[in-house]
Amino acid sequence: MAGCYGYKFHLVTYTTTSANLLLREIGLILFLASVGIKAGSNFWTTVVEGDGITYVWVGFLITVIPLLIMGTIGRVKFKFNYFTLMGVIAGSTTDPPALGYANQTANNDAASVGYSTVYPLAMFLRILVAQAIILFLC
Repeated sequence: MAGCYGYKFHLVTYTTTSANLLLREIGLILFLASVGIKAGSNFWTTVVEGDGITYVWVGFLITVIPLLIMGTIGRVKFKFNYFTLMGVIAGSTTDPPALGYANQTANNDAASVGYSTVYPLAMFLRILVAQAIILFLC
C-alpha cells in the first residue's frame, strides 16, 4: 500500500540495504528459534522410543536422495555455478536457513536468484503432492 499510494502522501518508502539485511536476519533468527523451541522438548524421546529411528532414516533418505540427484543434474547437465546451485537446492527444499548460508558464502546475488527461481514451484508442489498422497492413501 505504501509503495502504491506513498507518493500521493509524500511518504518515504526507501529502505537502506543495511536495514533490509537486518530485518532479514531477525526474521531468520525468530524462525529458527521457534522451530527449535517446538521440536526440542520431545526430540530424544521420539527418536529413542518406538519407531523414531526408522522415521529419522526415512526422512534422511527422502531429503538427501532428491538433493543429490538435483545437484548432479544441475551441475552436469545445466552447468550451474556453485552459488546458483546452492540457491536452487535451498529453494527446492524451501529452506530459508540454507539460503542465509548460501548468501553469506556467495557474497553476491547468485544464490538468491536460484532460490527465488525454484521456491514458488517447490512450495506449490509440496502442497499439491501432500494433498494427492492423502487423497490416494485414505
